[in-house]
This record gives sequence, C-alpha cells and structure tokens, in this order.
Amino acid sequence: MPDVVIRDGTIIDGSGAPAFVANVIIDNGRIADVTSACPEAEETIDATGLVVAPGFIDIHSHADFTLLVDPRAVSALSQGVTLEVLGNCGHGCFPVRDQAIAKTAIYGVDDTIPVDWSSCASYLGALERAAPAVNVLTLVPNGQLRQAVTGVKDTPANDEELSAMLHLLDEGMEAGAFGISTGLEYPLERGADQDEIVTLLRRVATQGGFYATHTRNRDDGAIQAVAEAIQSARDAGIRLQISHLLPRGTAEHGIRCIELVDKARNDGDDIGFDMHTRTFSMTFLHAMLPAWALENGLRHIDKVVSAPRLRSRILAHDSMLSKLGWHRIVLLDNDIVPEFARLTIDEIGRRIGLPAKVAALNLIERARLHRQPLMVIAPVYSQEDQKRAFAHELCVPGSDAVTLAPDGPLAKSTFHGAYDWAAWFYRFAVNEPGFLSREEAIHRLTGRPASIVGLEDRGLIRREAKADIAIFDEGFGHTTDLWTPNSIAHGMRYVFVNGALAFADGSVTGNRNGEVLRRSR
Repeated sequence: MPDVVIRDGTIIDGSGAPAFVANVIIDNGRIADVTSACPEAEETIDATGLVVAPGFIDIHSHADFTLLVDPRAVSALSQGVTLEVLGNCGHGCFPVRDQAIAKTAIYGVDDTIPVDWSSCASYLGALERAAPAVNVLTLVPNGQLRQAVTGVKDTPANDEELSAMLHLLDEGMEAGAFGISTGLEYPLERGADQDEIVTLLRRVATQGGFYATHTRNRDDGAIQAVAEAIQSARDAGIRLQISHLLPRGTAEHGIRCIELVDKARNDGDDIGFDMHTRTFSMTFLHAMLPAWALENGLRHIDKVVSAPRLRSRILAHDSMLSKLGWHRIVLLDNDIVPEFARLTIDEIGRRIGLPAKVAALNLIERARLHRQPLMVIAPVYSQEDQKRAFAHELCVPGSDAVTLAPDGPLAKSTFHGAYDWAAWFYRFAVNEPGFLSREEAIHRLTGRPASIVGLEDRGLIRREAKADIAIFDEGFGHTTDLWTPNSIAHGMRYVFVNGALAFADGSVTGNRNGEVLRRSR
C-alpha cells in the first residue's frame, strides 16, 4: 500500500506541457506513479479542482543563516517552495576565518546561533543537524572565499593568495557545492579582477558546477558588467546564471542587458538569468563602506569613523548606494532607530542636521552592537520592466530573500520577498496582468531552475522523481505590501517535501523532511 494518493488533481508537471487530470501516487519519498488508477493508500488527498505541481525551487535564496535559526521555513512552505539554493551574491556562511568580517556578508545574521563552523562541509553538517523543513543546496560564495584568504584587500589576489583560494574552492566543491557565486559590486569582492574570477571559474567548470553572478556594476556601468560576466563564463567554459539581471539604471539599459544575454545564447553560450519580484533594490546600509573599513567587522566601526583621515576616505568612497542617490534610499523598519524608519537617508540627514552620507555613517555606527544590521531599499523597477524580464524565456524568478516565520525566533525579522516572491510571481505572470500560461509559469518555478542547477530528480511530476509537491487553488497569491511584508500567502493547500506532508490547512505540520543536497562528482 503506497503512502499517499493525491486524487483527481490538475497536474501541471513542471515541463511546460499542457495540464491533465490524474492521480499522483507517493511511496518512500518518491512519486511512484502518475496514473488514472486510484489505489488504496495510507492517506488520500482529494485534489479535485486544485493544481498539483512540483514543489517550487528558489534559485536565488539568502536563507543560509535563517534556516539555522528557524528551520521550519514557514515563509517558503506557505508558498509551495520546497528547495532553496543558498550561497548567492558572494554572500553565505563559509568559508569562515575571521567571524567579524564574515558576518558582514551573511544576510539575516544575528547572535542567536554561534558561527562555530569554518568550511563548506562543517556548514552543511550544521544545516543537517538543524533539520530544515525544505531541501537546500549551496554555491561557494566568493565574497567569503576571498575574505578568508585576502581579508578586506581591495586589489586583485596575488599568486599565493589565488592558490589558497583555489584550495578552499576545491574543499567547497568536494563537500558538495553546486558551483560558485560572486557579488562583485560588494566591498569584499570589488578588488577581484576578471582574470582572478576566470581562474576560479575554470576550476569549478572542471567539476561540473555553474556560475551565478551579481555583476560588478548594476548602475550606469551595468551593460559592461553583464558583458564581462558573459566573457568570463565563456573563457572558463562554464554555465552562467546572471542574478537579478535588470540594472538599477534606465529601462533602455535593461533592454540592452537582455539583448546581450540573447546574443550570448545565440552564440552557443549556456546562459540564463533570474529576477527577484521586488520593484526596489534592497541591501545592507553598510554596503556604502569600502572593504578596508570592515577589517575588524561592524562592531568596531566606531574606531574607524572616529579617525579623521579614515572618515574622510569613507566619505569619499563611491559605493553602490551613493551611486543610487541618498534621496532614493529608504531605511527599513528596525528596532535600532525606529524613529527614522521609512525615511530617505536625505530626510534623515535633514532631521539630524547632517549631510546625507554622514547621516548614513552615523546610523551604521549607532547600529554596530545590535543583533542585525540596518537594511535599506531604493525604488528601481517599473511593472513594465518586470514584465519584460519575466516574459523572457530564459528568466526564472527567485526570492533574493531569507526564510522567516511569523512566530518563534524570527517573528520580529523582516525581509521583503520572503513571504511573497513565488505567490507574487504566479499572480503577476498568470493572473495580473497575465502574460504566461499556468504551465509556463510553473515551469519557471520548477523544471527550469532544476535544470539550471543540474537536478535530475526534482522539479517535475513524473515517476521516480522526489515527491516535492505543491497543491494550490487558482486564488494562489500574495497578501503583502511594502510596509507589511510578513504576511502569509493565500491559496496554498498542501506541500509535500520528500514525500512528507510539510504544510496543510494554512500552517506547517511540524514535519521537517528536507534534505541537504550535495552535488555528486
């Protein structure tokens, strides 16, 4: 007798093929059959009138740390997400040599969980002990890789340093990482030149991994940065995934970036891209700092900014935030300076009688001893920009967010996209304004990201595939808005992870059956 029968559901199998009505048989964590037959089972779920799809795959997650703090992954499961790809944008939890520096490149980091691991293997072991409710896999985050060897150096690695980086990269790949990511716009990686990156990519390519990149410049130099990423991947012979492709510049820049991807694809490159579902850019306020200012971590930033010469160097530094313009950058809700939440940095500066950049530095200093650093957003995309990206056949959505829960240790944490990215994408792409079929939208959430990552037994409803399954009604969508981002999506009925029911009737079941996936060599 099989474990579960999902009866009479509308199967959208993740391949892009037309929907059909059938029964899905689950046994021993896998899909035993997709059939018109309906055998007796330990449990039967009536899916009449509901969509039965593969579990959604978040190809661009930053849940590296929050899954350790609260492994229930409520924000993910409530949207049908069953797999998180970690280690993006060069940010992540390994390798760790200097904890103070490493913590500046971990989203969602706080002091509730000690960072008592160093390598990819020990980090993945920590994840396994946490027993996440969703499946996870990781890339090697180059920001952490680089700082573990070079510290906060803002020039290219020398031969000795590059050799040490390759050794750590090999360790990560041997431990099961699926590839490497860069965040070349961030302080820890701005010193890496193209030759350095290509050397790393060649090593990953020999081991069958792929390359995901947050490009070097996402403002006025975005077109050149995308061209650099394409050339680097081409020189290394590696599959390329460009993270959140659309730049923060004009719509014309976005169109040009997409044209570069199309040309590369036509030239034979294995390339794709993803986009988050926010209309704004989001990052740490301390992204305004040069790498050297982070040498002793944020806790000691007061010693840096109190030295007049160093303070002047920081204020002269041209960062990704200063390029956006302080009149556009908005401080998010926080417990450190709540009186300034939802205000632009320009306005905060006016209220405290300081130039905007000095005010931003003042805020970083005030936040230095708190559990979580300050986060900011800046509006950058229109609905037309998003439609242009998501309508493209090579684009898949990703959260660009952490996993959260409305109760427990992360109840007071917020991260835009955590609770709504998949639900928003489905509503936007299928219902409002509706430019993709249900089948194609689900393919972008399932089969296509599985193919990009290289997973052969996930992302599809078919015999012998892992039983990661999302069952939802046609009202599936998000309930969030800009200032209430922590709101559970509606319409998701049931979610199975490796054959175990993880979400039902609007809440998690307590089954934490996720697997820490390791790339097979």
